[in-house]
Amino acid sequence: MRQTWRWFGPKDRVSIDDMMQAGVEGVVSALHHVPTGSVWTPDEIEKRQSLIACMKDGAPSGLAWEVVESLPVSEDIKKQTGDWRAHIDAWRTSLKHLHAAGIETICYNFMPVLDWTRTELAHRRPNGATCMRFDLIDFAAFDIHILKRPGASDDFSDAVVENAGRRFAAMDDATRAKLADNIVCGLPGAAESFTLDDIRDHLAGYAVLGEDRLRQNLIDFLSEVAPLAEELGMRLCCHPDDPPFALLGLPRIMSTEADYRAILDAVDLPSNGVTLCSGSLGARPDNDLPKMMEALGDRVHFLHLRNVTRESDDIAGSFFEDEHLGGSTDMVALIAAVVREERKRRQAGRRDVSIPFRPDHGQEILDDFERKAQPGYPAIGRLKGLAELRGIMTALTHEHEGLRA
Repeated sequence: MRQTWRWFGPKDRVSIDDMMQAGVEGVVSALHHVPTGSVWTPDEIEKRQSLIACMKDGAPSGLAWEVVESLPVSEDIKKQTGDWRAHIDAWRTSLKHLHAAGIETICYNFMPVLDWTRTELAHRRPNGATCMRFDLIDFAAFDIHILKRPGASDDFSDAVVENAGRRFAAMDDATRAKLADNIVCGLPGAAESFTLDDIRDHLAGYAVLGEDRLRQNLIDFLSEVAPLAEELGMRLCCHPDDPPFALLGLPRIMSTEADYRAILDAVDLPSNGVTLCSGSLGARPDNDLPKMMEALGDRVHFLHLRNVTRESDDIAGSFFEDEHLGGSTDMVALIAAVVREERKRRQAGRRDVSIPFRPDHGQEILDDFERKAQPGYPAIGRLKGLAELRGIMTALTHEHEGLRA
């Protein structure tokens, strides 16, 4: 397992020096300032590589940009409208430029409109730490009473609708505005964010698309880009829906093992793979993460390791982002499944034996509160998570105490 760290670029309040002191081996980054649908040019790629290669004082960092997260897929591609064919051409060109720069692993997602959804970005825990949280009642209050999406009440149970009405009535204007801002804050690290009118416009564009059509659009996209990735020796890995259940009446097509299997079988190339995000998938109680790793492991190209605590057994329910070894997912069992997969790859002589992972998200602790980094990406909280994950990896692979074949 290769230890990586997400970096949002020169505006990131967590520096290259910080991640070096965390002991990471590689960097996950993206050109967030480049508009979606545009080509990532060799010059822009080289600029990011140069930044990653140097510490603040100009000394070499020894780190390299190893994983792209994300090379964004435009809404036009997802809906097959507007400039979608030109955007696919640009995506393919960007792949070629990344390959020429020595970068082989590309994470992307196919979630309509919003890349992730939380109702709180700084939910306080009993020990004083803060984390991101999704509250179903708050979300329903937003959907029904703030966004005022037609038919929104039909998507929730009577009890949720009733509780959402009471919750909304108790909110003042500032609380309502904060809730809306949290939900529509847009892509993590990206230049764009959405207004309520933007969200309504995007929802209208998806009104005629169901799950089957969106899934076929993803298959069509992969049919265009995965053969090129295969030819170049690159690995594409789709991130799951976050959260992995329907919101805002939008189709969800990457929420379960069956969803992934349908896409992997439809475009059956080794380059077409999985970003296994234990936090996103773990928010749904019928997803067994260790078993998913066993089932999909040969196509898992990238790992996001984080944990959530589900607050109900419902498919769609509230959850908060817990400590990496806390929460509802058995992280030790998941890492054990990863170690077994890597042993299989080593025995098969595969080139991609070591699967890159990053400690995804983290609770804000200690001086994270002063740094005010990207929501979900604190320095100390992620370092704590990485240290915990590193300890499990070391124990499971130790020659005396490690995992038995």
